[in-house]
Amino acid sequence: MKTGFQTPDGKRVGVDDAFKDPRHPFRIAIICAMWLTGFDVECLATLYIDKPMKAHTLMQAVARANRVYPGKDCGVIVDYNGMLKSLREALAQYATGDDEGSDGGGIVAPIEELVAALAQAIEAAEKHLKGLGFDPARLMGATGFTRIQTLRDAVDALYASDEAKRRFEIMSRQVFIRFKALLMEPSALAYAERHDNIETLYKKLQEKRDTADVTELIKELHKIVNDAIRAQDVGEDHAEGLTMDLSRIDFAKLRDEFARKVKRKHAALQDIRDVVEKKIEQMLARNPTRMDYYKKYQEIIADYNREKDRVTVEETFAKLVELANNLDAEQKRAAEEGLTDDELALFDLLFKENISKADRERLKQASKALLASLQELLEPMQNWTQNTTTQAEVKIFILDTLWQSLPRPPFSDEETEALAGRVYDYVWQRNTSGQALVAA
Repeated sequence: MKTGFQTPDGKRVGVDDAFKDPRHPFRIAIICAMWLTGFDVECLATLYIDKPMKAHTLMQAVARANRVYPGKDCGVIVDYNGMLKSLREALAQYATGDDEGSDGGGIVAPIEELVAALAQAIEAAEKHLKGLGFDPARLMGATGFTRIQTLRDAVDALYASDEAKRRFEIMSRQVFIRFKALLMEPSALAYAERHDNIETLYKKLQEKRDTADVTELIKELHKIVNDAIRAQDVGEDHAEGLTMDLSRIDFAKLRDEFARKVKRKHAALQDIRDVVEKKIEQMLARNPTRMDYYKKYQEIIADYNREKDRVTVEETFAKLVELANNLDAEQKRAAEEGLTDDELALFDLLFKENISKADRERLKQASKALLASLQELLEPMQNWTQNTTTQAEVKIFILDTLWQSLPRPPFSDEETEALAGRVYDYVWQRNTSGQALVAA
């Protein structure tokens, strides 16, 4: 224990630092004295006391669980030896407040008030669900396939809009905080099932797809929109399943089939939103010139969330599928241009409208050469973004390279300097986000 815990990278972390870290598995400590009075752990929520304490020692011990921390509504003191009288005496001696005549009778919130606050939080969350068209009473006692189907209906209702989802998440967190403060209270068990149902729904909303492959989503929807999607001819891979070509989707047909056959439309819409968001995030990380796709996505979602003149969920679904198709085509553009993804990113940063076909080809070659030379320059540089000397070296290198490789005309001296700055910002951003340019 004196040497602490070993980390995956071979280093060691002290027991005190480990206990202060809410992400560390060291969660429970049985202590005698030291940590009771001088040890500050903001995330500590529960303190069990089974030894007699008085005066300032008791005050300091209680304060261990009274620190403010995100997601923590209050500290819980579990008293095994009846210290309330000692605590009141300590408060009378050491505490000052607006009411000097107070006898300290209000230092512990009555259990009845805490239970009532829990009930109020649960009722607020359930009322919100009812307002969205789902009766939470359907989950009470539900098991097996019935429970699974009911949970799907509840999640679909919560995906009616981003605001509906966010409000439920906020309400749920209040339920969790208040229930946690009553874990040792038997009277709170009457609300356990309703709490668990809300927690299950909350977790369902937090689930994220682990893939950004739009084709996989379309495969999942295939049973529903079979007539809307025309499959490619069967090839050698036919044994592995049906292959979808997003570019051949009949979007009008897809929207109609979605409207007729999909039961939980909001949940299905959220599925494709998760896919599109993930894909746009990945594409922007590699090529910032693709921001127009993100703006288009934001416009679609803003229209969907707008209460006035709100578009139908079927139209939103069709727009998102079409956007996903455009993203898929954009990701194929590098191969069509004869460039890698990183080369295409540099090409897009340097591109200028209305240039000749010959200058366009020269720009491609300049992009390839710039990427290769940058990879060679940066490979031996460790943490170059944290050193002003290496930063300057990279800036000058990019400017010199573009000065030599960009066709003149059509690129002027002023344009070359501006483009060098854009490329430097892109390289710096890639490095600091953990996606540094690496040679293949």
